[in-house]
Amino acid sequence: MASPPIPPQLDHLITRPFSFYPPIVGIEHNEWLYKKASWSEILVVNCKNAEEIWISRRYIGEVSRTDDPVRIVGLKYELEYKGGMVVPFQRRVIEMPVAVGGKALSKEGERPAPAPIVGIRMASAQDKRMFKLIGAAVTVAILLYVLAVSLSRQRVVFTAKDQTYMGLSARDDRTEVVVKLGEPASDHWQSENGALQYEALDYPDRKLTVILMGGDRKSVQYVGTMDKDWKPVHSVRLRSGGTTDSLLRELKRF
Repeated sequence: MASPPIPPQLDHLITRPFSFYPPIVGIEHNEWLYKKASWSEILVVNCKNAEEIWISRRYIGEVSRTDDPVRIVGLKYELEYKGGMVVPFQRRVIEMPVAVGGKALSKEGERPAPAPIVGIRMASAQDKRMFKLIGAAVTVAILLYVLAVSLSRQRVVFTAKDQTYMGLSARDDRTEVVVKLGEPASDHWQSENGALQYEALDYPDRKLTVILMGGDRKSVQYVGTMDKDWKPVHSVRLRSGGTTDSLLRELKRF
């Protein structure tokens, strides 16, 4: 049976990581990929630990128009991951004990005593100056944080511990890559001594080239991704315990 249609506002998140706002309580890493949807829920997968969770559509809000520094999917409520489910987060209200000599809360039907009148002192010029300095410091800190996140995203290098990259793994063949990333702008083949076949799927809009390898052209599978300078940005772990990183570094551009 065919899957229900993807919600219109989420159809472009199939291959693009995003973050929820506010973050889901109980889940440390707030970076996700959209996977599929039913009529009442959507399924997302955590980019760090590959954990999948279902979220009711009525909790999903607006999606940011830009992804700088990261695309944001708004949540209508503050949610909590609890017992394998996502539910609205309820903050506990702790009732403070009555101080010695203080009066307990008025009983139902009793008119509470008027609150004492406290004099309000207008903020002085020095206080206003202090508030302005604090506001300026907070603004600078936010700008520095955004700049640091932007630079770190450009310098990020994926290691062998990363089992997926843009939703890709060592189990994916060309069909799976196309499903997850779309049709490449171009693809090229290269053989090595007639024993191994390499296929390069070029995605210039992402400035990436996806590499597949196999014994023949029908059995090639994902082994890593190269950047625009033909340097590995992601490799996969081999059954022998090593990775494909050294193989990708020695592979000449084709």
